[in-house]
Amino acid sequence: MANIELNDDNFCFVCGKNNANGLKLDFVKTEDGKIHCEFLPQKYHQGFAGIVHGGIIGLILDEAMVNLLWKQGKHAVTAHLELRLKKTAYVGEKLFFEAGIETEEKRLICTYGICRDRHNAVVAEAKAKCMRV
Repeated sequence: MANIELNDDNFCFVCGKNNANGLKLDFVKTEDGKIHCEFLPQKYHQGFAGIVHGGIIGLILDEAMVNLLWKQGKHAVTAHLELRLKKTAYVGEKLFFEAGIETEEKRLICTYGICRDRHNAVVAEAKAKCMRV
């Protein structure tokens, strides 16, 4: 990966507070080394009528995994992402996201993410290989 400078100007589509069109999600790092956030999908986040677009769920899982690394001072970006959608998520029903680290090597950090619904059922799972930059 080429050397690039990564600066946060608060316009990230997922967590940037200055992005009027973004999700503006708040990611909270917990004492157990994980990160959590909540998301209430609206009609404009849907794919089929009333159903949350799977890409939105994947986007938030990806952000949760990388956001966790940055909050821990591990500057990394997603190099490979796997997403498994397991259950339908519905517009207007809050979703809960969690991410953590599975393994860590010199340049490669393997992370996981889980999305659950209000009944604690798993909606989606993700794994990412993140490269330090």
